[in-house]
Amino acid sequence: MNAKEIIDRYNGAVIGSYGRLDLALESGSGARGVDADGKTFIDFGSGIGTNSLGYADEEWADAVSAQAHRMQHTSNYYYNATAAAFAEKLTQMTGTDKLFFGNSGAEANECAIKIARKRSFDKYGDPARSTIITLVNSFHGRTVTTLSATGQEHFHQYFFPFTPGFRYVEANNTQALREAVDGTVCAIMFEFIQGEGGVNVLESGFVDEIFALADRYDLATISDEVQTGVGRTAKLLAAEHFGVKPDIVTLAKGLGGGLPIGVCLTRGEYADVLTPGTHGSTFGGNPVVCAGGLVVLKRLSDPAFMEELSRKADYFRGSLAALPRVKSVSGLGLMLGAELEGIAAADLLRAAFEKGLLVLTAKSKLRCLPPLTITYEQIDAGMAILREILEKC
Repeated sequence: MNAKEIIDRYNGAVIGSYGRLDLALESGSGARGVDADGKTFIDFGSGIGTNSLGYADEEWADAVSAQAHRMQHTSNYYYNATAAAFAEKLTQMTGTDKLFFGNSGAEANECAIKIARKRSFDKYGDPARSTIITLVNSFHGRTVTTLSATGQEHFHQYFFPFTPGFRYVEANNTQALREAVDGTVCAIMFEFIQGEGGVNVLESGFVDEIFALADRYDLATISDEVQTGVGRTAKLLAAEHFGVKPDIVTLAKGLGGGLPIGVCLTRGEYADVLTPGTHGSTFGGNPVVCAGGLVVLKRLSDPAFMEELSRKADYFRGSLAALPRVKSVSGLGLMLGAELEGIAAADLLRAAFEKGLLVLTAKSKLRCLPPLTITYEQIDAGMAILREILEKC
């Protein structure tokens, strides 16, 4: 089938809940994808930060294939060695104690919300002590509860009633954060970099205030690292840039290297809040996904890989900042947003697509989340396409 045939068949059978480009990707390698008509694209988006090792990484694909030939699923009535190895490796690397397996960032965040509220109820016996503070411009998922946690009003439509118990505070406004804490609050939930909200980095002083208030009032700290984690900021966790250790950390996206996974990592007393029957996920801990995830963790535990990732991130940022019509660049590592002048980000996205470059947007910014394995040659080629477009604006 050619691309048009694929697109027509897909649209005829799938609910139209996405605004899509007319692109039917069929194969790829690294940061280059190939569509059904044979056109090649440089990918600065990596499936919204999910293909952390790029397309069809050989070691990753071999591990996934080998596991699928042995056992593809067991259910959580039983144990499997691949999930055990993955959980042990990830908790060791992140300095956490235990994790819960799910399938997405939304699932991981649902789990974090439940842990924070149950821990508060177990300790204080007060169901009213259940409010979770989140930040304006945050994004935490598409379920009704994680949409409720999301601090963007335009998401709070259609699906009424939304889950109560969330209070929104402007990011980096320490006074508003202090005023939001009262006896009904049990946790503060935040992204170190707001991805969907515009690639906005939290200020160090604001992060310090989150943890100071949490310590003073016995609140859970929940860091949503669904987009910022797994090497995206050139460190395993974005928390490392801020020198803090949240009680609960959620990961997804790049953790499986392109397969669906979400985990909720916990420290200390939060590791034992959930007991049999209080939470679950049918596909959580899937051994095929965990096999791929182990390859991702192997790369991220290699100091040489991480050092090169940091250099590559600096190079990417410098190249992006040097483009015409780029006013500023926000973000960390390979999670970057470019503020533009003279052209809308959505228009630049479409123009880049026509010339063979895939990029993303976040509100008014151009957003780049390339594979961690992208080469300097691929960075240069993608930047050349952006430069050509921007110079003609």
